[in-house]
Amino acid sequence: MGNQTKERFLSELTDRYGSMRKVSTSQSLFDLIGGKARIYVRYSKKHGRKQAFYGLRQIDLKRLEGHAALLCFLWEGQKDPLLIPFSEYEEVFRSAEPAADGQYKVQVYEQNDMTELYIAKAGRFNVESYFGWSQLETLIDASQQTIPILSHAQVQTLLGAIGAAKGYRIWLPLSDRRNVDLSLAKNLPLSSTLPLQLRSINKIIEGIDVIWIHQATGAPKAFFEVEHSTPIYSALLRFNDVHILAPQLKAGFSVVSNDSRRSLFVRQLNRPTFQASTLTTVCNFLEYRNVFLWHNKLVS
Repeated sequence: MGNQTKERFLSELTDRYGSMRKVSTSQSLFDLIGGKARIYVRYSKKHGRKQAFYGLRQIDLKRLEGHAALLCFLWEGQKDPLLIPFSEYEEVFRSAEPAADGQYKVQVYEQNDMTELYIAKAGRFNVESYFGWSQLETLIDASQQTIPILSHAQVQTLLGAIGAAKGYRIWLPLSDRRNVDLSLAKNLPLSSTLPLQLRSINKIIEGIDVIWIHQATGAPKAFFEVEHSTPIYSALLRFNDVHILAPQLKAGFSVVSNDSRRSLFVRQLNRPTFQASTLTTVCNFLEYRNVFLWHNKLVS
């Protein structure tokens, strides 16, 4: 089935963009359109909790450097390919150590609300906006989609709108609500109070930038801190307090920032204190561009 899944993908790739050329002796690296784009194709079966496991060879990642390149993750029964721009994660791989076999161990978690990429010794990253062929089309199309410069309040608004589209009630700090950009989200169901079950940690979470709250149970499903220039470490400390004081929540945590701060997130999250608390297993990084594309894909 793995070979069939990969073969079907490569066949469609050829139909869309013409013949491909293998790079070196690799069976997974291909040049497209006369070298205008390079793609690294990996397949995995699904395991357990909708997880897929991959090994990315260090030597193959080296061959992506300096190219317009994508990491392609495939699995059985997948509706659309997961195509991730390598340039956005190049520094992350450089800062992490491969395993003894020369491969970076990577997992993809497909969940109801978001899909996460886990890179061993680095951290978790929200990759929900990377499904479909648009990433490759953007990479090789001269008329790439322009992502607007977003303010802190606009990112909050987009995250709130995404959560609302998924059926959640939304919490924003009371002091931030006057800054909601209604041109981006005309109907944002803001919660007037935090759920009673959270009263023991209200003082900690009432200032968190965005919280998605389950309509029926009142349980928080996701916490987001938008960190443009403020310290990422402060967001992680706040998340860590929630994670330690209310482990029963089983919620996800996302630090949201621009791409230039991704490697800083990796370094900060991998401090011993966050490894000891296991925050590293439930906290991911979400880039502004991905928020914009996720919103467009889901809401627009």
